[in-house]
Amino acid sequence: MGHAMLVTTSSPSILLVDDDAELSALLREYLEGEGFEVEAVFNGVDGVARALSGQHDAVILDVMLPRMNGIDVLREIRRTSRIPVLMLTAKGDQVDRVVGLELGADDYVPKPHYPRELVARLRAILRRNSHADSRTVDPVIRGRLEVQVATRRVTWDGKPVDLTASEFNLLVALARAGDEVMTKDALSLQGLGRPRQSYDRSVDVHVSNLRLKLEASSAGSVGIETVRGVGYRLQVA
Repeated sequence: MGHAMLVTTSSPSILLVDDDAELSALLREYLEGEGFEVEAVFNGVDGVARALSGQHDAVILDVMLPRMNGIDVLREIRRTSRIPVLMLTAKGDQVDRVVGLELGADDYVPKPHYPRELVARLRAILRRNSHADSRTVDPVIRGRLEVQVATRRVTWDGKPVDLTASEFNLLVALARAGDEVMTKDALSLQGLGRPRQSYDRSVDVHVSNLRLKLEASSAGSVGIETVRGVGYRLQVA
């Protein structure tokens, strides 16, 4: 069956980019058993080409790849595409995780990974990236900042602000909180779709990216305040 549309409603299409053919085959079998359609490629060059084809709903991307490493693959994907990317990183390699998140990865799973954990993260990413929001379809408006939840569109003074899926969901949570401080635990649950773990810097890195984009788009009129030891609060002039 071909993939004419970017997002499927029945079986999400996943691109798996990993040079370990044996592990890829096992993971593919597991994912297909969980209801996903899977295409596997085994090097970074093919990974970029297929990720930008418009035929997949999400990418599982290994950092260690031949011909072009996963960080460079992610960088190329993010030049033109917002497709959700879940990175596979070496256990304990904090540098690759942080760099991946800074470049726009939506989440990561350390290797060796448990397939159930990977599937849970993948489902969370796809759920967050869907256009439906069960709580409201109304825009969240803070001054000249408008967050269209239903269409996943952000504008400042009418001009679009380009965000990744994770950045968008964190902004929705912060904008809905008003003047209240959002804890990192709450942001992880609402923005990343999972509980925050000890020493996990994902929320901090995504918020840092989001802050830079909002400040640049609004000429400093929108900021995110860091409340030390608690979390973050959106500030709109």
